[in-house]
Amino acid sequence: MANLMSFLPGVLAGLKMTLGVFFITIIGSVPLGILASLGMKSPYFTIRWLVNGYIWIMRGTPLLLQLIFIYYGLATVGLPFDRFEAAAFAFIINYAAYLAEIFRGGLQAVPQGQFDAAKVLGLSKTQTFFKVVLPQVIKIVVPSFGNEVVNLVKDTSLIYVIGLGDILRAGSIAASREVTLLPYLLVGVIYLLMTAIVTLILRASEKRLNVWR
Repeated sequence: MANLMSFLPGVLAGLKMTLGVFFITIIGSVPLGILASLGMKSPYFTIRWLVNGYIWIMRGTPLLLQLIFIYYGLATVGLPFDRFEAAAFAFIINYAAYLAEIFRGGLQAVPQGQFDAAKVLGLSKTQTFFKVVLPQVIKIVVPSFGNEVVNLVKDTSLIYVIGLGDILRAGSIAASREVTLLPYLLVGVIYLLMTAIVTLILRASEKRLNVWR
């Protein structure tokens, strides 16, 4: 217990950084992912080409490489980011690309009859999207979205590579100082708790969204 109390404050401090990256990624990537999914269905070829190119790059290269490039690479051409800004930017643009594909699939799953009915009722395109389409898309994509959120919980450990003090870095420092693997065990338990909490929240949300069936 004494050993645990010696490194617990450091790990909990690292948890704040991990949660910070997690929440800012969700807040930034969801709207960007929705916009990108709409861009993929744009009637303009240039917009579709640019959006698809962005998604291809983000999905085709490792998040770790993107993180390193944004923090270390952009600084060499006069575009420096601090560590947290680099992590937030890398995670948002990466996860937005994956979410764009998920939202695109959700949009395609909405029956065409829904659009026709909205047009007959005199709804504008904006009203149709927010009142008819979006609620159904959310219901459709919740399981796939949930998988990405769980992956995000674990991927936050990658910020360790640019020196941010997340829980993995705090655990590693404590393990080296105390010469024990107990800090790593604690970090693993925290990740398991976070994924369990996220899973429970998403399952509860999925049940509440059954009204859109």
